[in-house]
Amino acid sequence: MGSILLLGFLIGMQHALEVDHVAAVATLASQSTSARRTFGLGAAWGLGHSVPLLLLGAGVLLMDLALPAGLGRWLDVAVGGMLVVLGADVLLRLARGGIHWHVHRHGGGVTHLHAHAHTGGTAHDSRHHDHPHAHRHALRLTLRALLVGMMHGLAGSGALILLTLASLHSVALGLSYIALFALGSLAGMALLTAVIALPLRYASRRLGLVHAGLQAAIGLGTVAVGAHLVQALLWP
Repeated sequence: MGSILLLGFLIGMQHALEVDHVAAVATLASQSTSARRTFGLGAAWGLGHSVPLLLLGAGVLLMDLALPAGLGRWLDVAVGGMLVVLGADVLLRLARGGIHWHVHRHGGGVTHLHAHAHTGGTAHDSRHHDHPHAHRHALRLTLRALLVGMMHGLAGSGALILLTLASLHSVALGLSYIALFALGSLAGMALLTAVIALPLRYASRRLGLVHAGLQAAIGLGTVAVGAHLVQALLWP
């Protein structure tokens, strides 16, 4: 039994690293202002991803429910559309923002330029970063991560766990498997977002143009992944 539960945890971690999951969370990480908040977004995604799996799994184990045929395919189409929207949102925020250049002078007469990117058309004012709106933005971003995780949990790729449950004859074992799968997904995504946060945070502080380039790559990549997913499912 222990090997089955360990397998569930490891599969959950691997499941969190699927390209559509990574693309979605990368778009959320591009809006975060700190590594700690980015880590929290990964945890929120993992929590949202776990809820539908736990509910569906409990329904399969306790009430012998079955998912309607073909539902997983349409949920995956919806995930593809969601990725296109998330990626486009990153590009739109980048297009509305601007690159501000600062002249820094050091001892010995050394002068250099520093680029700093702002998004959303905000004025260049250091007080803006501490404005109460920033806290509401962080809350909305966390809620978005939770909802995106729930969408992924409902999609066909997440529902694959339900196939495993059919081979388990113990309700307790099945529920434990789901719980460890969910925990593995949460841990995998939280760690991944922490890794994503490092280059984004460094670039935002020191390399404004590089940070803008990273955001553009995330936005374009996410749109491409979403469009490919929709195209592959609707027009194979």
